[in-house]
Amino acid sequence: MNAHQPVTIVMIEDDEGHARLIEKNIRRAGISNDIKHFTDGTSALAHLYEAPDGPALNGPALILLDLNLPDMSGTDILQKIKAEGNPLRRTPVIVLTTTDDKVEIQRCYDLGANVYITKPVDYENFATAIRQLGLFLAVIQVPDIEPEG
Repeated sequence: MNAHQPVTIVMIEDDEGHARLIEKNIRRAGISNDIKHFTDGTSALAHLYEAPDGPALNGPALILLDLNLPDMSGTDILQKIKAEGNPLRRTPVIVLTTTDDKVEIQRCYDLGANVYITKPVDYENFATAIRQLGLFLAVIQVPDIEPEG
């Protein structure tokens, strides 16, 4: 992904089965980047902004974000990340969710989502979609975090 500095993939997904499938198929696509998995928004935000190895303190990341989390909405996380003046504002966010409501899709793009993918319900289609996501991740460039101040 980023030749200058390793890009960490931060996956915020509460369904363990989906998380395993996502990681397995990203690996099948040849992506070897570190994947940090969080099952709720609170721990994900703590990592993003406060952890010494988190993106706000340690460089570029790419976020895979589910919208349906147990403690907060993925759109709330997206809004926080993409807020003006936020050091992670340029961090690419790929929404990966079962929600296919057109209003919700538009809202995510309005908030700054870079890509919105609806998870197929069928296992094979889901696996195929994630492999294609892995190929996409292999060619995109990820910006560094925005300098503070």
